[in-house]
Amino acid sequence: MNKIKFALKNIAVLAILISSFIACDKDFATVGSDIIGQNNFNVDSTKEYPVIAYTNPLEPVQTNNLPVNYLGAYKDPIYGLTTASFVSQLGTNLLDPDFGENVEIDSVVMTIPYFSTRVEVNSSGETIYELDSIFGNGMIDLSFYENTYFLNTVDPNTEFDSPLSYYSNTTSGNGAINAALLEGPPIIISSNATIPTNTISNFRPSNEEIKLKVDDEISERLAPALRVKFDIDYWQEKILDKEGEPELSNANNFNNYFRGIYFKATPIGNDGSMALLNFGSSAANITIYYTKDPFTEGADRVQSTYIMTFTGNRVNFLENQFDLTIPQGNSVTGDENLYLKGGEGSIAVVDLFNAGSFEDGYSPEFNAFKNTFVETDVDGNYVKSKRLVNEANLVFYVNQEIMQGNGDEPERIYLYDLKNNTPLIDYYVDLSNTTVPNNSKTNHLGVLQRVGDDASGNGIKYKIKITEHINNLLMKDSTNVKLGLSVSGNVNLENSSLQYNVSTTDDDEVKMSPVSSIVSPRGTILYGNNTANEQKKLYLEIYYTEPNN
Repeated sequence: MNKIKFALKNIAVLAILISSFIACDKDFATVGSDIIGQNNFNVDSTKEYPVIAYTNPLEPVQTNNLPVNYLGAYKDPIYGLTTASFVSQLGTNLLDPDFGENVEIDSVVMTIPYFSTRVEVNSSGETIYELDSIFGNGMIDLSFYENTYFLNTVDPNTEFDSPLSYYSNTTSGNGAINAALLEGPPIIISSNATIPTNTISNFRPSNEEIKLKVDDEISERLAPALRVKFDIDYWQEKILDKEGEPELSNANNFNNYFRGIYFKATPIGNDGSMALLNFGSSAANITIYYTKDPFTEGADRVQSTYIMTFTGNRVNFLENQFDLTIPQGNSVTGDENLYLKGGEGSIAVVDLFNAGSFEDGYSPEFNAFKNTFVETDVDGNYVKSKRLVNEANLVFYVNQEIMQGNGDEPERIYLYDLKNNTPLIDYYVDLSNTTVPNNSKTNHLGVLQRVGDDASGNGIKYKIKITEHINNLLMKDSTNVKLGLSVSGNVNLENSSLQYNVSTTDDDEVKMSPVSSIVSPRGTILYGNNTANEQKKLYLEIYYTEPNN
């Protein structure tokens, strides 16, 4: 299988691309206002155009260096169980350390915050938090191992000039990863148990504030986090005993010597819970707290720390135990249902005006559509509008006959340019909230409408507005490409991250996956264009104004 090379970010290209989008938007605004100013367009109409849409199951997806990582097990009510483990390298800013004399470790603590929101402060001064991006309510067993598999950042098969991709099925661009190397020496947890263990049994993320105490007095309050206290013997031997040795002298030696930690999740009873972990937080680290002899004789011992952060490569590994087989869709007729599943799941392909049958997108269906809306010169260039597109939408209805009213559908889905693996122009011109993911880009990528507008109600539909995309096809001679449709855990991620590789062959249509889909375990099933349910059938609906003569 040929691996698609992971595209390097090119800031200059992105800047030019975004600038061109903005220029297109300004041009359209000018054209539109000129037309309206002529007072010739005052008859409003609506028309629905056929669409072909079909499911595309994904092969393993690239999961190294994701902006966020998830850990645990999630039982999707329809699709089934997904278990997420990961391995992470560690790094430190303190190289070739001098720990001091007569060092004694007090404790070793790992902290990785969850994504959480402060709700209130109660009368006791305790902050009440609500956890974000927690999936499921079951328990898991969580184990920790020293990783002994070296995570390369570059591919040795390409003369070390290309990044190396790692995939969700525990493989890399160089082949399978030996599980025994991931599960190296167990990292023991500090506990009062008679038998040492490296496993937290019956674990589930907690929304409780973390209180640190000194002499039974609260000294610090922390937001909810995965917080583990490790046994000190391992870290004494692994780190402090290596003072003055080559292993800690520079970053390359350190990464080769201590290759990271493998976090292994095991579901309990075919169920579990899964959490997105906030490695971007400054609090995400492993800290060795120790004391050493004072510099001045007779003074108290000096307290100090050695901090390791989760830098370098991080790779998520996903194991699917699906209750249903995601079908390969029909690219000719389209599908009755569209299966969308995050992670190593599936996307849908949306083909407007039979674009997929023609290299340049200029199918007879598209030409007929274009000729209805605009007048062109002999070279096909836009001259003027015959009709003005006011709004263009794709409306995707949730198939609740299959979803069975579980109410666990994803809040957002994401539509994008499948050929270039980029957002549509509508994404860039939508400046609605860009800080809270569920409230971002809502003019373009509508939030799931639920029964009774209840947050736990059954999903009804998603409305995706593509007005600017359609106007670019009509007036800017843009190529009519196929579109991709995926689950999205955070639509804002698509603004700053390029898409990630899919482990596939040259003949496969889908070669990359949106990052916001990879980091979401949720799934849904939507009505397609080939359903017998006419009220829920997928169409492209266009609201337009036409001449009054």
